[in-house]
Amino acid sequence: MSVWLPSAPCTPRTCVETEGSTTAPPLAVLRLVTVLVVLLAGIVLCPLGRLIPAGWVRRWACTIVRAAGVRLRVTGPTPPTGGVLLVANHISWLDIPLLAAVRPARMLAKAEIRHWPVAGALTATSGALFIERDRLRALPQTVAKIADALREGTAVVAFPEGSTWCGKAQGHFRRAVFQAALDAGVPVQPVHLHYRLAGGAASTAPAFVGEDSLLTSVWRVVSARGLVAEVGVRDAIAPGSHPDRRALARAAQLPLGQHPVAGGCGLAVAGRAVPRAPVKERLAAPSLLHRGGQPARNRPASLW
Repeated sequence: MSVWLPSAPCTPRTCVETEGSTTAPPLAVLRLVTVLVVLLAGIVLCPLGRLIPAGWVRRWACTIVRAAGVRLRVTGPTPPTGGVLLVANHISWLDIPLLAAVRPARMLAKAEIRHWPVAGALTATSGALFIERDRLRALPQTVAKIADALREGTAVVAFPEGSTWCGKAQGHFRRAVFQAALDAGVPVQPVHLHYRLAGGAASTAPAFVGEDSLLTSVWRVVSARGLVAEVGVRDAIAPGSHPDRRALARAAQLPLGQHPVAGGCGLAVAGRAVPRAPVKERLAAPSLLHRGGQPARNRPASLW
């Protein structure tokens, strides 16, 4: 078991909307079945790898989102071609197909995901970069592996907060993954993810936080009425424009709109974090990139 665990203060009880307009149960079931069918199709086709045109991957990702009953709205410039590190705030399992709809990329994922039903098979066959979470000493090798993928011209997606938040607040971007972009000399592409209702009000219904199970979160999404996922692509950060990973991480988070807070969701107290309970580790949010429970100043300087 790793002594470095990702954490966030968000829980379904305190953060996630459980009331509101919902769709009829038969339609929710139909959406759920459709999502599973589309995911299974992806598992079958993933072994073809780069033989699959990027446009097909984007359409497949859009189909997952729409099958769940969520409207997709993308704004901003087209991400650079070639090697690029895409970084985004992390709210939901839906974040992954949303980013794939913008730019197909290899994901960072904890090694345990290989054993998850459906998601594990899809992640394993999609070329994900797996990380051994319980081996802190392996972090330099992990950063090198990411840098190698970027040098090969591959896009890589990371969620530097390292844990899902409800969307009302954000965690700080952890710095390790940005070292890979510096080493590879590739741009960093910030992307802001936001969920709202058709009327414009922000929604936390898609959040996958705390003690939520994946099935509970998926059911909440397919049962919701009028969900809209907004993907805001910001200007890419050119390689060499920032001297170190600390500055690069700050520059990448700045255009995402929300200032990260210690407690999150109104729980910040005098600039320090309130006590927070560990949360379940999330898909594509490896603890190597975010280690909750210990102030950053006490972490090894060579890593963070």
